[in-house]
Amino acid sequence: MKKNKKILKEDIDKEDARDILNDVDMESAEFEELVEEIDHFKKEKERVRAIVGNIGSMPTFNSKLFNYIFAFIVIGLLIISFFVKGERLHFLLSDLAIAAISAKIIYLIHNQARVNHFKLWILSSLEWKVNEISKKVKNIEKEKEEEK
Repeated sequence: MKKNKKILKEDIDKEDARDILNDVDMESAEFEELVEEIDHFKKEKERVRAIVGNIGSMPTFNSKLFNYIFAFIVIGLLIISFFVKGERLHFLLSDLAIAAISAKIIYLIHNQARVNHFKLWILSSLEWKVNEISKKVKNIEKEKEEEK
């Protein structure tokens, strides 16, 4: 049971992998090939995380700071608008707060569209690769049938 938990862990070191694969009776060449594939997968995963982070899916310190300042300003405008005496100034401050919130919503929609475009691009490239592999498999099957 303990070894099964290690398989589910995301970060398995080489010694844990050797222990797990010794139970399966793999040859060392197969093991080294598998370790290389795992390392390649981890590198690729980190590269994709970095790319996705650059297009806006992971908040940075600056975006968090901007969000806190933005919320403070909007709440401040709304609170101040309740305590001003002039009706015109009250509506002006309320309208400024509403306009700021509207601009923020437009910005969030724009960022989400960028993320969705990137996801579509990834899915399209995966579909293209799967179709290519499917064609290769069909060609190999045809060649095998012709050999028989």
